[in-house]
Amino acid sequence: MLYLWLKAAHLIFVIFWMAGLFMLPRFLVYHQEAEHGSPEATRWIDREAKLKNIILNPSLIIVWLLGLVLAVQIGAFSQGWFHAKLLFVLVLSGYHGWMIGYARKLAKGERKLTGKQLRLINEVPGIAAAVIVILVIVKPF
Repeated sequence: MLYLWLKAAHLIFVIFWMAGLFMLPRFLVYHQEAEHGSPEATRWIDREAKLKNIILNPSLIIVWLLGLVLAVQIGAFSQGWFHAKLLFVLVLSGYHGWMIGYARKLAKGERKLTGKQLRLINEVPGIAAAVIVILVIVKPF
């Protein structure tokens, strides 16, 4: 029974994390379009910080902790599908860190990407989530 509760909690926090990963790039698009130092840019900096501190970072930590506990419980480390899933979760974790770093750059007035590039980057979590779900449900290898 504990396994099912851990699995449910893991999925709940995956949903929270993914919501944040979809929201942050959108916030960055709007932030980037605001003039550096303007009241609007300041509001986006605040929103990005709240998203990071209240949703993104806590969810990431809980997802990893629960995911590793679940993986140990089912012996997933010996299964091919799990290695692929782990790779995609590592990519999403790197994406998470990169987006947080880009938010810091925007706060300093550095705009290295265009709004279009940020909108395209926003597709990464959706694609990764689709692949992860297929790996976990279908277990193709």
